[in-house]
Amino acid sequence: MNKILSFIRDKHQKIYSLFLFGITLCILVSLLPKEGKFKYEFAKSKPWLHGELIAPVDFAIQKSKEEIKQEELYIKQNNILYFKVDSNLIKTNQEVFAKEFAIVWDNKYNSETNTANVLNSNDLKQNTRKTGLELIDRIYSKGVIELIDEFESKSHSKTINLVINNFSEEVAYEDYFTLQTAFNFVQISLLKRKNIDAKILSTLIENNLSHSIVFDALTTKKNLNEQLNNISLTRGKIQKGERIISKGELIDQDKFEILNSLKANYSSEKGEINSQSVLILGQIILCLLTLMALYFFLFLFRNNISNDNLKLSFILLMICLMVMLASVSFNFEFIYIYALPFSILPIVIRTFYDTRLALFTHVICCLLIGFFAPNGFEFVFLQLIVGMFAIFSIVNLSKRSQLFTTALVVFATYSLGYIGFSFVDEANINNLNPSFFWWFTINALFTLSSYPIIYLFEKIYGFISDVTLMELSDTNSPVLRELASKAPGTFQHSLQVANLAEEAILEIGGDYLLVRTGALYHDIGKMDMPRYFIENQISGNNPHDELSFDESAQLIISHVIKGIEKAKKNKIPDKVIDFIRTHHGDSVVQYFYKSYIKQFPEEIVDENKFRYPGPRPYSKETAVLMMADSVEAASRSLKKHDNESIDQLVEKVINDQIAQNQFLNANITFKDITSIKKIFKKKLLNIYHGRIEYPK
Repeated sequence: MNKILSFIRDKHQKIYSLFLFGITLCILVSLLPKEGKFKYEFAKSKPWLHGELIAPVDFAIQKSKEEIKQEELYIKQNNILYFKVDSNLIKTNQEVFAKEFAIVWDNKYNSETNTANVLNSNDLKQNTRKTGLELIDRIYSKGVIELIDEFESKSHSKTINLVINNFSEEVAYEDYFTLQTAFNFVQISLLKRKNIDAKILSTLIENNLSHSIVFDALTTKKNLNEQLNNISLTRGKIQKGERIISKGELIDQDKFEILNSLKANYSSEKGEINSQSVLILGQIILCLLTLMALYFFLFLFRNNISNDNLKLSFILLMICLMVMLASVSFNFEFIYIYALPFSILPIVIRTFYDTRLALFTHVICCLLIGFFAPNGFEFVFLQLIVGMFAIFSIVNLSKRSQLFTTALVVFATYSLGYIGFSFVDEANINNLNPSFFWWFTINALFTLSSYPIIYLFEKIYGFISDVTLMELSDTNSPVLRELASKAPGTFQHSLQVANLAEEAILEIGGDYLLVRTGALYHDIGKMDMPRYFIENQISGNNPHDELSFDESAQLIISHVIKGIEKAKKNKIPDKVIDFIRTHHGDSVVQYFYKSYIKQFPEEIVDENKFRYPGPRPYSKETAVLMMADSVEAASRSLKKHDNESIDQLVEKVINDQIAQNQFLNANITFKDITSIKKIFKKKLLNIYHGRIEYPK
């Protein structure tokens, strides 16, 4: 038991890494579709590259989407429209006519002004009333049909289904009046009649005309939906044992549809033919192989990531999210896979890490999704090419606006890739589908979401991107402006340290933006008490003269703690704060320490009073900053800045730090340190080079 516990304690990092990979494997397998994958790849207008294919089962030939759309269009154009009759309308309109007729007649013929001039015979009134009722009866007996826009889209004879008492009868639309033809009929009929007041009848009948046969939208829609739902999705059938295609045979439209039908049937029937457990086992093997490739890449070439559980979990999470995104498109048909922004993965990883890791991770992700993506080769090819160009567009990501350029690159690469595949497969420029370019546009727009995603991961994981570093290293940022105002000498010192450290890290390899930003912020703790640091002392008065040596040492040491507090208050990222913590390591404030010993030679000195709290530098970048900080500060005390004095200074300062074991925790070699020394000597000579004295 003790051996097991000891093994777990010693190997806990590796065990946890394997645990993360195991969880990832389970997630990926659960996301993969649980149906068989057709093992043949084929393309229309290309030869069949496999052996002779015999139908393994009976299956129906599925209609193409275009065929189904044509049938739907034909049904919509020729769908019979349903109308219903308002049988009570004749009686209602006759009653309304009779009431209005009496009122209008009295107003016209019984007034005092008209009594003497107009024949008010009873026969005229009765004939007019009778004619009006007769015309209304004839109009509504035939029927006044509602004129609707649907008639305009009908390509054949205008027939309708007339519903009377829940029974429908197919009739001709032309057999009925419209409001216009009914009114025309009234006008013609009145011209043939005598001994009537045609003007009164024309006005009254026109005002009372309404539709007696109205459009039944509900029944029409119900009938249309039934017809659309009854469209057959298949045409014809292939019998088991029937030859489908031979090797080398050209795949024409018919063969292409038959092969697609077999592929669809294979996927739907796979669960019945083979055990689901065998299918899942195959998926486990394939996912395991891809994850093993990722593990060994990280273990062999990115050991700092494989040994960091936080970084490792981030990469595995990104892969799982992309596969999950792909699985959503396969579960919902209306989401097209090429509208999904898979290029976000290499963009985000490149932002926080290097190009090789971003590309390799993208390859792994594309291979995983390629298991179940339609036209796997085409999908993997396009995604890899798009991912590569996306990475190329952000090799030096210094502005967030560059993501707009990346979005344009993504759109252009997808479009050119699609055009290329279309030309190869179809050999016809007219077969390009414009809707694909809309999908690519959506994809490119989604790519812009990389910006908030990067920001989100910066906050969650404590990562820091090059864009953030560029913003922080701007000397107009609030903290640096405050430093320049309160402690100008320290600010100038920080600028010189930044230049030295950046040049050195570029030489030995490392994150130059990170080390430059760290150098600019490493001494911000001095701004609260600038006069206690010699670079800010102008008048010559040294406040340390009024303090004991140990008090002075504590003040000097406190700038590290104050710097950390100020950085956290201003929400400076932890990676930058690390430079504040480590730029003195756990070294001793030599001047005050030695001065104390010299003044009190017989006293036992508590060295911790003069020692910085640490920790020591634990990365190449923080180690370089410690060297640059000490060398730059020491160079200011030189009385003579020639090759020999600068050479001796750099060697002494850095060798003393090595002797104090300040770089034991950093991944820096003696070869790197030798290169750093050369860079520092060269840069310091350039800084303090002699000037020509001009004649007065």
